[in-house]
Amino acid sequence: MDPLLYVFDVVVYVGIFGMLALSLNLEFGFTGLANFGKVAFFLIGAYTYGLLSQIGIPFYVCLIAGASISAAFGFLISLPALRLRADYLAIVVLTFGEILRLIVKNEDWIAGGDWGISVSRAISLAGASPRVNALVNIGLVYLCLGICFFVLQLLANSPYGRTMRAIREDEIAAEALGKDRAKYKAQVFMLGSAVAGVAGGLYAQYLQCVLPGMFMPMVTFTVWMMVLLGGPANNKGVLLGAVLVEIFDRGANIAKDYLTLPVDPANLQYILFGVLIILVLFYRPQGLLKESPVTTKALELVRNDRSAVKSNGKQ
Repeated sequence: MDPLLYVFDVVVYVGIFGMLALSLNLEFGFTGLANFGKVAFFLIGAYTYGLLSQIGIPFYVCLIAGASISAAFGFLISLPALRLRADYLAIVVLTFGEILRLIVKNEDWIAGGDWGISVSRAISLAGASPRVNALVNIGLVYLCLGICFFVLQLLANSPYGRTMRAIREDEIAAEALGKDRAKYKAQVFMLGSAVAGVAGGLYAQYLQCVLPGMFMPMVTFTVWMMVLLGGPANNKGVLLGAVLVEIFDRGANIAKDYLTLPVDPANLQYILFGVLIILVLFYRPQGLLKESPVTTKALELVRNDRSAVKSNGKQ
Protein backbone atom coordinates (compact mmCIF):
# COMPACT_ATOMS: atom_id res chain seq x y z
CA MET A 1 0.00 0.00 0.00
CA ASP A 2 1.12 3.55 -0.76
CA PRO A 3 2.69 4.93 2.48
CA LEU A 4 1.14 8.33 1.81
CA LEU A 5 -2.33 6.74 1.88
CA TYR A 6 -1.55 5.55 5.41
CA VAL A 7 -0.90 9.17 6.37
CA PHE A 8 -4.12 10.30 4.70
CA ASP A 9 -5.95 7.53 6.58
CA VAL A 10 -4.68 8.86 9.92
CA VAL A 11 -5.70 12.40 8.95
CA VAL A 12 -9.25 11.29 8.09
CA TYR A 13 -9.59 9.31 11.32
CA VAL A 14 -8.38 12.32 13.32
CA GLY A 15 -11.11 14.45 11.71
CA ILE A 16 -13.92 11.93 12.25
CA PHE A 17 -12.99 11.05 15.81
CA GLY A 18 -12.26 14.71 16.51
CA MET A 19 -15.98 15.35 15.90
CA LEU A 20 -16.86 12.54 18.29
CA ALA A 21 -14.51 14.01 20.89
CA LEU A 22 -16.08 17.47 20.47
CA SER A 23 -19.54 15.99 20.99
CA LEU A 24 -18.48 14.17 24.17
CA ASN A 25 -16.69 17.30 25.39
CA LEU A 26 -19.93 19.24 25.02
CA GLU A 27 -21.75 16.68 27.16
CA PHE A 28 -19.11 15.78 29.72
CA GLY A 29 -16.58 18.59 29.64
CA PHE A 30 -19.00 21.51 29.69
CA THR A 31 -22.18 19.99 31.19
CA GLY A 32 -20.94 17.07 33.29
CA LEU A 33 -22.98 14.34 31.54
CA ALA A 34 -21.12 11.02 31.61
CA ASN A 35 -22.17 9.60 28.23
CA PHE A 36 -20.70 6.10 27.96
CA GLY A 37 -22.99 5.26 25.06
CA LYS A 38 -21.45 7.63 22.52
CA VAL A 39 -20.97 4.79 20.05
CA ALA A 40 -24.77 4.34 19.83
CA PHE A 41 -25.28 7.72 18.17
CA PHE A 42 -22.21 7.13 16.00
CA LEU A 43 -23.89 3.90 14.86
CA ILE A 44 -27.22 5.61 14.16
CA GLY A 45 -25.56 8.23 11.97
CA ALA A 46 -23.58 5.59 10.05
CA TYR A 47 -26.54 3.28 9.42
CA THR A 48 -28.82 6.17 8.48
CA TYR A 49 -26.26 7.38 5.95
CA GLY A 50 -25.72 3.86 4.58
CA LEU A 51 -29.41 3.05 4.14
CA LEU A 52 -30.30 6.37 2.54
CA SER A 53 -27.30 6.39 0.22
CA GLN A 54 -28.40 3.02 -1.16
CA ILE A 55 -31.59 4.56 -2.55
CA GLY A 56 -29.77 7.42 -4.21
CA ILE A 57 -30.23 10.21 -1.65
CA PRO A 58 -27.54 12.96 -1.97
CA PHE A 59 -24.77 12.67 0.59
CA TYR A 60 -25.49 16.00 2.30
CA VAL A 61 -29.12 14.98 2.87
CA CYS A 62 -27.86 11.65 4.27
CA LEU A 63 -25.59 13.50 6.71
CA ILE A 64 -28.38 15.86 7.82
CA ALA A 65 -30.78 12.91 8.23
CA GLY A 66 -28.19 11.00 10.26
CA ALA A 67 -27.66 14.00 12.53
CA SER A 68 -31.42 14.53 12.95
CA ILE A 69 -32.22 10.91 13.76
CA SER A 70 -29.27 10.71 16.16
CA ALA A 71 -30.52 13.88 17.87
CA ALA A 72 -34.04 12.41 18.12
CA PHE A 73 -32.68 9.24 19.74
CA GLY A 74 -30.54 11.39 22.03
CA PHE A 75 -33.63 13.26 23.15
CA LEU A 76 -35.63 10.06 23.72
CA ILE A 77 -32.88 8.38 25.74
CA SER A 78 -32.34 11.57 27.74
CA LEU A 79 -35.91 11.72 29.06
CA PRO A 80 -35.57 8.81 31.53
CA ALA A 81 -31.77 8.76 31.77
CA LEU A 82 -31.16 12.37 32.86
CA ARG A 83 -33.24 11.86 35.97
CA LEU A 84 -30.60 9.41 37.18
CA ARG A 85 -27.36 10.06 39.04
CA ALA A 86 -24.16 10.25 36.99
CA ASP A 87 -23.12 6.61 37.59
CA TYR A 88 -26.57 5.23 36.67
CA LEU A 89 -26.73 7.52 33.63
CA ALA A 90 -23.44 6.03 32.42
CA ILE A 91 -24.79 2.48 32.83
CA VAL A 92 -28.05 3.27 30.98
CA VAL A 93 -26.46 4.86 27.91
CA LEU A 94 -23.71 2.20 27.78
CA THR A 95 -26.40 -0.48 27.77
CA PHE A 96 -28.39 1.38 25.12
CA GLY A 97 -25.40 1.41 22.79
CA GLU A 98 -24.79 -2.32 23.15
CA ILE A 99 -28.48 -3.18 22.74
CA LEU A 100 -28.62 -1.12 19.55
CA ARG A 101 -25.54 -2.86 18.14
CA LEU A 102 -26.97 -6.31 18.89
CA ILE A 103 -30.28 -5.38 17.22
CA VAL A 104 -28.65 -4.35 13.93
CA LYS A 105 -26.39 -7.39 14.13
CA ASN A 106 -29.18 -9.95 14.54
CA GLU A 107 -31.94 -8.40 12.43
CA ASP A 108 -31.02 -9.04 8.78
CA TRP A 109 -33.94 -6.99 7.47
CA ILE A 110 -32.55 -3.75 8.93
CA ALA A 111 -29.19 -3.51 7.18
CA GLY A 112 -27.87 -6.95 6.31
CA GLY A 113 -27.35 -8.13 9.86
CA ASP A 114 -23.81 -9.28 10.62
CA TRP A 115 -22.83 -8.92 6.95
CA GLY A 116 -23.66 -5.22 6.94
CA ILE A 117 -24.17 -3.13 3.83
CA SER A 118 -21.92 -1.42 1.29
CA VAL A 119 -21.89 2.37 1.11
CA SER A 120 -20.80 4.60 -1.75
CA ARG A 121 -18.35 7.46 -1.26
CA ALA A 122 -19.88 10.89 -0.74
CA ILE A 123 -17.67 12.41 -3.45
CA SER A 124 -15.85 10.16 -5.89
CA LEU A 125 -14.06 11.58 -8.91
CA ALA A 126 -14.15 9.30 -11.94
CA GLY A 127 -10.68 8.33 -13.10
CA ALA A 128 -8.98 10.04 -10.14
CA SER A 129 -6.11 8.35 -8.33
CA PRO A 130 -6.55 6.99 -4.79
CA ARG A 131 -4.51 9.92 -3.48
CA VAL A 132 -6.82 12.47 -5.07
CA ASN A 133 -9.94 10.70 -3.75
CA ALA A 134 -8.34 10.59 -0.30
CA LEU A 135 -7.65 14.34 -0.42
CA VAL A 136 -11.25 15.02 -1.45
CA ASN A 137 -12.41 12.94 1.52
CA ILE A 138 -10.09 14.85 3.83
CA GLY A 139 -11.55 18.12 2.58
CA LEU A 140 -15.12 16.94 3.25
CA VAL A 141 -14.30 15.61 6.73
CA TYR A 142 -12.44 18.73 7.80
CA LEU A 143 -15.14 21.02 6.43
CA CYS A 144 -17.64 19.27 8.70
CA LEU A 145 -15.16 19.29 11.59
CA GLY A 146 -14.57 23.03 11.14
CA ILE A 147 -18.30 23.77 11.17
CA CYS A 148 -18.82 21.66 14.31
CA PHE A 149 -15.86 23.28 16.07
CA PHE A 150 -17.01 26.80 15.16
CA VAL A 151 -20.58 26.19 16.37
CA LEU A 152 -19.54 24.48 19.62
CA GLN A 153 -16.92 27.13 20.35
CA LEU A 154 -19.52 29.89 19.92
CA LEU A 155 -21.91 27.93 22.14
CA ALA A 156 -19.28 27.48 24.87
CA ASN A 157 -18.65 31.25 25.03
CA SER A 158 -22.33 32.22 24.93
CA PRO A 159 -24.70 32.71 27.88
CA TYR A 160 -25.97 29.21 27.10
CA GLY A 161 -22.44 27.88 27.54
CA ARG A 162 -22.09 29.61 30.90
CA THR A 163 -25.33 27.95 31.98
CA MET A 164 -23.92 24.56 30.96
CA ARG A 165 -20.86 25.15 33.14
CA ALA A 166 -23.07 26.28 36.01
CA ILE A 167 -25.10 23.05 35.79
CA ARG A 168 -21.87 21.04 35.75
CA GLU A 169 -20.54 22.80 38.86
CA ASP A 170 -23.73 22.90 40.94
CA GLU A 171 -27.08 21.78 39.56
CA ILE A 172 -29.05 22.92 42.60
CA ALA A 173 -27.57 26.42 42.53
CA ALA A 174 -28.28 26.70 38.80
CA GLU A 175 -31.87 25.61 39.31
CA ALA A 176 -32.25 28.08 42.18
CA LEU A 177 -31.31 30.80 39.69
CA GLY A 178 -34.17 29.76 37.41
CA LYS A 179 -32.34 27.42 35.02
CA ASP A 180 -34.26 24.28 34.05
CA ARG A 181 -31.46 21.73 34.32
CA ALA A 182 -33.49 18.88 32.75
CA LYS A 183 -34.24 20.99 29.67
CA TYR A 184 -30.64 22.11 29.27
CA LYS A 185 -29.30 18.58 29.70
CA ALA A 186 -31.74 17.19 27.13
CA GLN A 187 -30.77 19.91 24.64
CA VAL A 188 -27.05 19.27 25.17
CA PHE A 189 -27.61 15.53 24.77
CA MET A 190 -29.46 16.17 21.51
CA LEU A 191 -26.75 18.44 20.10
CA GLY A 192 -23.95 16.09 21.12
CA SER A 193 -25.82 13.16 19.54
CA ALA A 194 -26.33 15.14 16.31
CA VAL A 195 -22.58 15.83 16.00
CA ALA A 196 -21.88 12.13 16.62
CA GLY A 197 -24.42 11.29 13.89
CA VAL A 198 -22.55 13.45 11.37
CA ALA A 199 -19.29 11.72 12.35
CA GLY A 200 -20.98 8.34 11.86
CA GLY A 201 -22.14 9.25 8.36
CA LEU A 202 -18.65 10.40 7.36
CA TYR A 203 -17.19 7.21 8.86
CA ALA A 204 -19.57 5.03 6.81
CA GLN A 205 -18.87 6.75 3.50
CA TYR A 206 -15.12 6.72 4.13
CA LEU A 207 -14.94 2.97 4.84
CA GLN A 208 -17.63 2.31 2.18
CA CYS A 209 -19.39 -0.20 4.40
CA VAL A 210 -21.31 -0.43 7.67
CA LEU A 211 -20.86 -3.46 9.93
CA PRO A 212 -22.03 -4.03 13.53
CA GLY A 213 -18.46 -4.92 14.51
CA MET A 214 -17.37 -1.34 13.74
CA PHE A 215 -19.35 -0.06 16.74
CA MET A 216 -17.99 -1.94 19.73
CA PRO A 217 -17.92 -0.26 23.19
CA MET A 218 -14.18 0.30 22.72
CA VAL A 219 -15.07 3.16 20.34
CA THR A 220 -16.68 5.02 23.24
CA PHE A 221 -13.69 4.42 25.51
CA THR A 222 -11.34 5.64 22.77
CA VAL A 223 -13.28 8.91 22.56
CA TRP A 224 -13.15 9.23 26.35
CA MET A 225 -9.36 8.86 26.18
CA MET A 226 -9.23 11.73 23.69
CA VAL A 227 -11.25 14.01 25.98
CA LEU A 228 -9.39 13.12 29.18
CA LEU A 229 -6.00 13.33 27.51
CA GLY A 230 -6.60 16.63 25.70
CA GLY A 231 -8.47 18.38 28.49
CA PRO A 232 -12.21 18.43 29.29
CA ALA A 233 -14.05 21.70 28.57
CA ASN A 234 -11.43 22.73 26.04
CA ASN A 235 -12.39 22.13 22.41
CA LYS A 236 -8.84 22.66 21.16
CA GLY A 237 -7.60 20.26 23.83
CA VAL A 238 -9.89 17.41 22.81
CA LEU A 239 -8.82 17.84 19.19
CA LEU A 240 -5.22 17.56 20.36
CA GLY A 241 -6.23 14.41 22.24
CA ALA A 242 -7.82 13.04 19.05
CA VAL A 243 -4.57 13.64 17.14
CA LEU A 244 -2.45 11.85 19.76
CA VAL A 245 -4.77 8.89 20.24
CA GLU A 246 -5.25 8.31 16.51
CA ILE A 247 -1.50 8.52 15.88
CA PHE A 248 -1.03 5.75 18.45
CA ASP A 249 -4.03 3.79 17.18
CA ARG A 250 -3.52 3.98 13.43
CA GLY A 251 0.25 4.08 13.87
CA ALA A 252 0.14 0.59 15.36
CA ASN A 253 -1.59 -0.67 12.21
CA ILE A 254 1.12 0.93 10.06
CA ALA A 255 3.90 -0.47 12.28
CA LYS A 256 2.83 -4.08 11.75
CA ASP A 257 3.40 -3.71 8.00
CA TYR A 258 6.85 -2.11 8.26
CA LEU A 259 8.36 -3.24 11.57
CA THR A 260 9.00 -6.53 13.31
CA LEU A 261 8.12 -6.07 16.96
CA PRO A 262 8.33 -8.55 19.87
CA VAL A 263 4.80 -7.49 20.86
CA ASP A 264 1.69 -7.59 18.69
CA PRO A 265 1.12 -3.95 17.60
CA ALA A 266 -2.59 -4.25 18.43
CA ASN A 267 -1.68 -5.12 22.03
CA LEU A 268 1.10 -2.55 22.10
CA GLN A 269 -1.31 0.29 21.39
CA TYR A 270 -3.44 -0.62 24.44
CA ILE A 271 -0.29 -0.75 26.59
CA LEU A 272 0.70 2.71 25.34
CA PHE A 273 -2.81 4.04 25.90
CA GLY A 274 -2.82 2.77 29.47
CA VAL A 275 0.58 4.25 30.27
CA LEU A 276 -0.36 7.57 28.65
CA ILE A 277 -3.64 7.91 30.55
CA ILE A 278 -1.99 7.01 33.89
CA LEU A 279 0.75 9.60 33.36
CA VAL A 280 -1.77 12.29 32.42
CA LEU A 281 -4.04 11.55 35.38
CA PHE A 282 -1.05 11.66 37.74
CA TYR A 283 0.72 14.74 36.44
CA ARG A 284 -1.92 16.65 34.41
CA PRO A 285 -5.34 15.65 35.79
CA GLN A 286 -6.88 18.64 33.96
CA GLY A 287 -5.54 17.27 30.65
CA LEU A 288 -2.82 18.58 28.38
CA LEU A 289 -4.73 21.86 27.98
CA LYS A 290 -6.63 23.46 30.85
CA GLU A 291 -10.30 24.32 30.66
CA SER A 292 -10.78 27.17 28.24
CA PRO A 293 -11.91 30.40 29.94
CA VAL A 294 -15.14 32.08 28.91
CA THR A 295 -14.41 34.79 26.36
CA THR A 296 -17.01 37.46 25.66
CA LYS A 297 -16.76 41.07 24.52
CA ALA A 298 -17.78 42.26 27.98
CA LEU A 299 -15.06 40.21 29.69
CA GLU A 300 -12.48 41.38 27.17
CA LEU A 301 -13.37 45.01 27.93
CA VAL A 302 -13.05 44.38 31.69
CA ARG A 303 -9.68 42.66 31.24
CA ASN A 304 -8.41 45.45 29.01
CA ASP A 305 -9.53 48.06 31.56
CA ARG A 306 -7.76 46.21 34.37
CA SER A 307 -4.59 45.96 32.29
CA ALA A 308 -4.77 49.69 31.56
CA VAL A 309 -5.25 50.50 35.27
CA LYS A 310 -2.28 48.34 36.26
CA SER A 311 -0.04 49.89 33.62
CA ASN A 312 -1.07 53.40 34.72
CA GLY A 313 -0.41 52.50 38.36
CA LYS A 314 3.11 51.31 37.54
CA GLN A 315 3.83 54.56 35.76
